[in-house]
Amino acid sequence: MYSTLEQPHLEFAFECRLKFTRVLAIPNVPNGGFRSAVLVDEGTFQGPTLRGRAIPNSGGDYAHFREDDTAVFDARYLLEVDDGTLIYMQNRGFLWGRAPDAMARLRAWAFDGGPPVAHEDYYLRAQPTFETPKGKHDWLTRHVFIGVGERRPDGNFVRYFALT
Repeated sequence: MYSTLEQPHLEFAFECRLKFTRVLAIPNVPNGGFRSAVLVDEGTFQGPTLRGRAIPNSGGDYAHFREDDTAVFDARYLLEVDDGTLIYMQNRGFLWGRAPDAMARLRAWAFDGGPPVAHEDYYLRAQPTFETPKGKHDWLTRHVFIGVGERRPDGNFVRYFALT
């Protein structure tokens, strides 16, 4: 099935679990808010046609936390498919609280051992792009993808869908 003007169609592509425990921050940047960097320690991904791992230390998420407490993220890292193929992934998107205190609670959960935050209390959406060698996995370079994510205490879990 494929999308039409009247009926977009999303097809599950893969899910990705990333762990990052190292966090760096640059406070009070000139355009407001602060910049953070969380570096990829490890991760895995799997879907109907590919599975593998995130290459440790191959990148991270460099989010700008705006003054309205919206995180505008720009994550870049390498994935390695079980067949040895390397894939460069750039993931941009947004994380913001649906509830007024959700972002503070997310930070407490992620960095201070606070209680988990319900998924419905925040919005985590991603728009990835990929670079692959020509061949088996280059279908990733010819589709628009969206990701719906969930924050975990040690990283993120995101399910990606191709707009067919």
